[in-house]
Amino acid sequence: MTGVLEKPKRGRIKCVVWDLDNTVWDGTLLEDGEVTVRPDVVAEIKRLDELGILHSVASRNDHEAAMARLKAAGLDEYFLYPQISWNPKSGSVERIAKALNIGLDAIAFVDDQPFELEEVAHALPTVKTVDVAKLGETLASEEFRPKFVTDESRVRRDLYRAAAVREQVEQDHEGTSEEFLSTLDMKFTIARAQQEDLQRAEELTVRTNQLNSTGRTYSYDELDALRTSPDHVLLVASLSDKYGGYGKIGLALAERGAEAWHLRMMLMSCRVMSRGVGTVLLNHIMGLAKEDGAKLRADFVETGRNRVMYVTYAFAGFSEISRDGDRLVLESDLSTIQPPPPYLTMELR
Repeated sequence: MTGVLEKPKRGRIKCVVWDLDNTVWDGTLLEDGEVTVRPDVVAEIKRLDELGILHSVASRNDHEAAMARLKAAGLDEYFLYPQISWNPKSGSVERIAKALNIGLDAIAFVDDQPFELEEVAHALPTVKTVDVAKLGETLASEEFRPKFVTDESRVRRDLYRAAAVREQVEQDHEGTSEEFLSTLDMKFTIARAQQEDLQRAEELTVRTNQLNSTGRTYSYDELDALRTSPDHVLLVASLSDKYGGYGKIGLALAERGAEAWHLRMMLMSCRVMSRGVGTVLLNHIMGLAKEDGAKLRADFVETGRNRVMYVTYAFAGFSEISRDGDRLVLESDLSTIQPPPPYLTMELR
């Protein structure tokens, strides 16, 4: 694939991965016994958490001792999928990215040792490495400043913690994937985008990579204009289950036309990839176009990361009708529209 689109630099960091010894705390835990947590680091962890930036740990340490010290400091709840072992830190960072289902270019790694920073930079060149001696100035940069802080940003850590519980339950479940999904009592909600949805909608266009049909970002003002346009339909999707909400996880923009509707944007948050809901919003728009007596065309731009979205379109019966480099137009005659899967309830607002 060619023509990889650059995401805006501002707010690109989604997770900060911390070393522990002489980084989160002063001293070496296994040598000094007692270590002192750095107040400035704690303040930064809490500030970034409020902005919706996640945290994890990659530390060469004794797992049990390190987690006990973090718990004593009231910090253990801030760290998702901590990797505390004697393995190379680059491998730990990779495992964290995989567990969070985010790109390596959305991760910053903080350490006090030049060797560790260089090891991660060499193995994972897209990870942003941060010398803890320059922590304050680095964390103040635009890469750590999301444009909007939404209600969902403030509870993002809780959303991921709930996801971890689901994952553990799924691992322990004996039976098929569909049987497990049927135990979740999922509710998928589709609604016309309202003004209060637009900050999160813009955030979705910036943060979503894998399940994004074009990779294009939209500003708040652009989305607001499209929301009120009589020629467009802007929809937002949410998902919840018995463990809690996933938040707003989908966005679609369709332009009405007499012969064919044109799907200009379709995206789903990567955190619902394993929930079997990837085509629900798409199928709903297919139904709207069919009711209007039109076909449905869809823009697709190969970004190097969104192959899954192309497969989603193909699975829904779309085929390619034109191509200009990495820009494609797909079309469905809407002869077959799949119903929602039986393991979820769909609500339209």
